[in-house]
Amino acid sequence: MSSYSPKYPSLKKKKRPRTHSLPDQVLKHVIFKMHLHNDSPSSTAPTTPLSEPDLSAFRALTLDPTRADSTSLLSDELLLLIFAKLPESQYLLNSLVCRRWLYLHGRLLRSLKVLDWGFLDSGRVFARFPNLAEVDIVHACIRSPRSSGIIVTRRGLSVHVDSLFSSGGGFIEEMDVLKQSVVDDGLRLIANSFPNLRRIAVIGAGIDGLLSVAEECQTLQELELHCCGDLALKGISGFRNLQIVKLIGCVDGFYSAQISDIGLTILAQGCRRLVKLELCGCEGSYDGIKAIGQCCQMLEELTLNDHRMDGGWLAALQFCGNLKTLRLESCQSIDSSPGPDEYLGSCGTIEELHLLRCQVRDKDGMKALFSVCEAVKELALQDCWGLVDEVFGFANICRRVKLISLEGCSLLTTGGLESVLLCWKDLQELRVVSCNNISDSDITPALASLFSVLKELTWRPNSRALLSSSLAGTGVGMKGGRFFKRLKS
Repeated sequence: MSSYSPKYPSLKKKKRPRTHSLPDQVLKHVIFKMHLHNDSPSSTAPTTPLSEPDLSAFRALTLDPTRADSTSLLSDELLLLIFAKLPESQYLLNSLVCRRWLYLHGRLLRSLKVLDWGFLDSGRVFARFPNLAEVDIVHACIRSPRSSGIIVTRRGLSVHVDSLFSSGGGFIEEMDVLKQSVVDDGLRLIANSFPNLRRIAVIGAGIDGLLSVAEECQTLQELELHCCGDLALKGISGFRNLQIVKLIGCVDGFYSAQISDIGLTILAQGCRRLVKLELCGCEGSYDGIKAIGQCCQMLEELTLNDHRMDGGWLAALQFCGNLKTLRLESCQSIDSSPGPDEYLGSCGTIEELHLLRCQVRDKDGMKALFSVCEAVKELALQDCWGLVDEVFGFANICRRVKLISLEGCSLLTTGGLESVLLCWKDLQELRVVSCNNISDSDITPALASLFSVLKELTWRPNSRALLSSSLAGTGVGMKGGRFFKRLKS
């Protein structure tokens, strides 16, 4: 039971005294010290008593200086010329200086990737960036949880995935992509606001949207279309100056659209000035590639990424009379049924052949590929599965090779490499990296003499052997063995 004693007076909570601001004299003294320190950091300022500071040099210093903006004397045109000389990495930092610089930054920017459809639909993007030449609205057309930290990337397309994601229907469902009519309306807004557009990337576009861009943007040179079918390609016929086209029909786990010989023929007849064409996840056959070769006579570079072509498409390359570079990426097969050698023909203008992450186990397909590209001068094979000595031996058909690059071809041996290299009399450059079955100990005198006459040689075939040779004599890697030997004894 508690009791009250008068001996102990009641303890009342005292209020904390209010902090008073520093006296003006003290504040001036502190600022003065800072001012002297900035003017002469190497020299020590003379100490004065706190009660009587020396304010002779402080008269011109104010507590809240209002300095005039020296850039206000320059016109917008002159400032834009100055900002244009800076690297693009500085643009964003400069836009944070003031409102005027933010305004000028919007007029300086030429390329933009839109992530929010509302930014486009509301018209703010046109007021903020009126001089754009390149626009990418692919991510804006896909509804995805931007706050999620899980990002899935495939073929250059990144999508945010929720933690409650179920892999049954793919990373992008049909309801996640905006309707074709909505996308077409956005393309009309872009076409009316940016008549000098040079490049555009879009997903799920229709004929009307593409035609509106073709009518307003006469100087458009590069087009990237995702998830478009054969009928949507009819809108490409309106582009007269299109030179670079990238078509993505099917991406596993993201979306699927069919581009067949019909779409390739429509593309070939509508874009006769094509210089560079990339087909990703597209179907087709001999007829589609033939139409491209016959109509697009200026085509110099052709890339097939994860193609689903029918057998026999390689024979159509002979109609590409100006093709310089052929690139195959992530292809499950080269040509399932190339046909007899007498029907293959060859494309004598191809100078570069690149194979990246391709399945090359099919001997008939690889033999047909080297036969069609027999005049190639540069050959690059990177991370190709199934490149054994026999498959690589078909490269003997190409007698004009001057540069060969091999990277990540772990099944190729030194003997298989030597059998081909000694047949190439014009070879000048050799690059062998991360081919673990090729070793220095297997180099013959004939191969060594070939290396001595090359203009450029990059030889790092076995990374493990390179590591062990660099650590030789240092004792690294041996201490553990000695330790366990002592335990055994």
